[in-house]
Amino acid sequence: MEKKWADLFCAGSQAVIFFILLLASPAYSFSEDDKTLFGADPVQAAIQSRLLYGAASGALSCQGEAMCSVQLMPSIYEKRQYQPLWSDGVQVSAQAMSFVRAMEQAPEEGLVPADYYLSTIDKLLFVIQGRQAAGHSVPSMVWAELDLILTDAFLLYGSHLSAGRVNPETLHNDWKVNLQSVDLVAALERATAPDSDVDAEIDALRPPYPEYRGLKKELARLRNVVHSQEEVPRVPDGTTLRPGDRNSAIPILRQRLIVSGDLSPDTSVAQADLFDGELVKAVKAFQQRNGLATDGAVGKNTFYMLNIPVQDRIRQVIINLERWRWLPRDLGRRHVVVNTADFNLKAVANNTVMLDMRVVVGRPARRSPVFSAEISYLVVNPYWNIPNTIAVADILPRLKKGDVSYLNSRKIRVFQTWSKDAVEINPSTIDWRAYGPGRFPFRLRQDPGPTNSLGRIKFMFPNPFAVYLHDTPNHALFDRTQRDFSSGCIRVEFPSKLAEFVLAETPDWPPEKLAQAIKSQKTQTIRPRLPVPVHLLYITAWTDDAGVLQFRKDIYDRDIALQRAFNQRRSQSASHPSAFPVTTEIENQE
Repeated sequence: MEKKWADLFCAGSQAVIFFILLLASPAYSFSEDDKTLFGADPVQAAIQSRLLYGAASGALSCQGEAMCSVQLMPSIYEKRQYQPLWSDGVQVSAQAMSFVRAMEQAPEEGLVPADYYLSTIDKLLFVIQGRQAAGHSVPSMVWAELDLILTDAFLLYGSHLSAGRVNPETLHNDWKVNLQSVDLVAALERATAPDSDVDAEIDALRPPYPEYRGLKKELARLRNVVHSQEEVPRVPDGTTLRPGDRNSAIPILRQRLIVSGDLSPDTSVAQADLFDGELVKAVKAFQQRNGLATDGAVGKNTFYMLNIPVQDRIRQVIINLERWRWLPRDLGRRHVVVNTADFNLKAVANNTVMLDMRVVVGRPARRSPVFSAEISYLVVNPYWNIPNTIAVADILPRLKKGDVSYLNSRKIRVFQTWSKDAVEINPSTIDWRAYGPGRFPFRLRQDPGPTNSLGRIKFMFPNPFAVYLHDTPNHALFDRTQRDFSSGCIRVEFPSKLAEFVLAETPDWPPEKLAQAIKSQKTQTIRPRLPVPVHLLYITAWTDDAGVLQFRKDIYDRDIALQRAFNQRRSQSASHPSAFPVTTEIENQE
């Protein structure tokens, strides 16, 4: 069964109805006529009754909670003749209690127990335990509603855990999710089977990545920091602090670095207001973890990152736990992963990082998208067919001013149309002032060569955004700390090494032959024997291979958009806490 958010996610739940007095009445049960109509067992009859009503009305609620899996539950229960999954109609199963405990631990995943009707389930269990302790039978409808609400909670929790609470495609038009099938019904059946291990079934639904487990661990640590320490004052940010300085702000700086985990609380301090060697090491460690220039000086950006409250960092971790749930469960034996928020590319083979390089990504106005695809071919010495959006926005203004020499200096040719047999025309014969957005029929094509914007190699993976990886003639930008300068495509620092990785299992293309092809200056398409998966991500918090928590600036405001979506989900339920404030935008780099 392929799982979709629309099928399994409820935006909110109705207010919980107080029902204890009603359930205390012995009259709350099926009549003999009901048993004859729906089956011999009253609990089975009650389950069937509730599902038939839900099918007829198009909606199903239990104890005032709107069920989300209305389309799935009838077939699940019909298959088992409406027998309960979570009890035998006399006792609650051990599996049910294990699942309740798992839902209580949902905050460890960055999820919210109230989304899964936990308080309502607890009330039902309280009623059952109370009636049994008093020697009363439990009405069949109570067993039925407990079963239905637990089943819906399992499917919803499983959906959130394996694929996320929010569909990112509803937030961003440049985010494409490649969902893989997760059979939640099969997981439900395994979890409720006799002697089953519910915890193991739930664990199998979690993202299988060490980065996800690392973020969970850091989430617990950060929450413990909030609970165990008083809020540390902001570091005064009026003056840049440098090694060797004395300043009244330095003791507060030490406190902030202890809270962030970059300075040991046991570090001996001879002079608290002195920016000494140990403090320099701690500042550099903090800067490295936050994607800042590691110069050891505390300037504007370092001040800003230092003063972000721990609660905001907790929210950032929760946001990125969600993003790991959106990823394919198998990234590929050999794959390339680009984290645009970190301006970084890694090539991985058999869980080992083979290449680690810097990249230049799209500027905020032309954001690099998020999606997964496969590198199916690469082109050496490529032409660049300049997209019309770039031609109109970046080149046409020059041409309108009469600067036609710009085209010649960059070896850009003009063709009459985008057809393959289009005629090349002299740019000096065109009245460029007559053209603009929506009125630009020409194709601008840059010849291969050292000034070509794509450099010597481009890596192609068909996608709806028409972006790709490529070389660049402007390698100076790789020395910048924040590298968001492109028009959406990804510029790679070491294209030849990346090409060797892509072609590593293609015997016809050893590194020597590839080098010769590049030197030939001839345009040539090369196809690897096996396509290589490539994943363009946007991750602003993760743990690295050493288990160190890393944070990055939200360059595209995507953290803010996801936090707002979380807030909207929570505000739609009366049982949820008030919405979190949204983290503010980070200032420009130092």
